[in-house]
Amino acid sequence: MISQLNIRHMTEEREASLSPLAAKSNQSKGRQRDEAPCPIRTDFQRDRDRIIHSKAFRRLKHKTQVFIAPLGDHYVTRLTHTLEVAQIARTIARALNLNEDLTEAIALGHDLGHTPFGHTGEDVLNELFPAGFRHNEQSLRVVDLLEKDGHGLNLTWEVRDGILNHSKTRVDVLGEDWGSVGTLEGEVVKIADIIAYINHDIGDAVRAGIITNNDLPLSAVTVLGYSHSQRINAMVSDIIYYSWAVRGEGTRHSPAIGMSRKVLEATKNLREFLFQRVYNRLSIQEEAEKAREVLCQLYSYFSEHEGKLPPEYSSYSDETERRVVDYIAGMTDQYALRTAKELSLTKSKIK
Repeated sequence: MISQLNIRHMTEEREASLSPLAAKSNQSKGRQRDEAPCPIRTDFQRDRDRIIHSKAFRRLKHKTQVFIAPLGDHYVTRLTHTLEVAQIARTIARALNLNEDLTEAIALGHDLGHTPFGHTGEDVLNELFPAGFRHNEQSLRVVDLLEKDGHGLNLTWEVRDGILNHSKTRVDVLGEDWGSVGTLEGEVVKIADIIAYINHDIGDAVRAGIITNNDLPLSAVTVLGYSHSQRINAMVSDIIYYSWAVRGEGTRHSPAIGMSRKVLEATKNLREFLFQRVYNRLSIQEEAEKAREVLCQLYSYFSEHEGKLPPEYSSYSDETERRVVDYIAGMTDQYALRTAKELSLTKSKIK
């Protein structure tokens, strides 16, 4: 019998060699509902697998990052972004002797609640929904409730905390409003998210012809490098060196995940450049306005025709607007566009 091999127990014993500050799966604060342990996987490994097999995770492949429903095959999607975050975060976690399984689970689940049409969709739902909308909170709602027909994934506290507290919006990188996560593994994911989107958004903007590599601020690229791989390597290496004390083997810095001042300033400059030259560009804003119209139409229609919502959403909340937001937030870009088009055709036939 597989249970007699004590595979999970052996993995948990190996975790004892991790940093004293690392999260240990056998010391987890637990799940919302008690479960019998898996004979093979630790609790964090189990959480990772549940996330990967979820419907919300599969839908990420059709949710875009910056460019709305692009025609090109090489633009970043929420799924590829998520995988990049997981790769970067695991590299940092391994170097710092933290728990890779927990790090990976948080990274894979951090954007499950993101809307269609990237941050534009989040902004629109936040304006329309009286209670407000934040994708990190929706990601937690997905894993706690919406998945598995209202039963949720029943994840551990550590993964749920990392998912909820990964979001940074427009706050200063590692600034006063940066916030904190309950585990160092969650902090690693939070900063890996920044590294991933800064660099792949540059690539997408170059691919779209909005900028060229020569447009990047010289003050940033001289520190971080001129190519995609050079910049990521510089950021990751700096984080590992700066944060080395979390291994419990030195006192050069207090145990925290961070960056040196020089690399941090270069990272901030690149991020600010993206806001000025890419995210706020007129062509992007025009796409955003189209997305805004689609989401407003969907929100208005389903708020007035609650019976048109899939029946399972009636069990997720007693409030119509909450059910509508849950439904819309789970849509992919193409599904939202297709649904809005069908509703327009229906209206025209009635007229």
